[in-house]
Amino acid sequence: MDHSSGSAVPSNWFVDPVFLGTPGIRQSEEDEILSWQADALCAQTDPEAFFPEKGGSTREAKRICETCEVRSECLEYALENDERFGIWGGLSERERRKLRREAG
Repeated sequence: MDHSSGSAVPSNWFVDPVFLGTPGIRQSEEDEILSWQADALCAQTDPEAFFPEKGGSTREAKRICETCEVRSECLEYALENDERFGIWGGLSERERRKLRREAG
């Protein structure tokens, strides 16, 4: 995607790991609710893969999610915060909607 024409990636999709602490050494959830993001593999890759344009491939993002150690925390966050865009915890918005319907 051409960055000069505006990006589909939300400006707040990522929290700086320096703010979160040292990867692999998470704080308690009471201390920092988003501390899992410091260990997220997506933070080390191109964010555009996780926010593809409509009809774009989600394959690359989902492949990265498969091996991420904080995948469940990421998915839980997306479900609790009703994230409408992007790949979170290895699932697209459509897949998360389906999961919510099945759970509800």
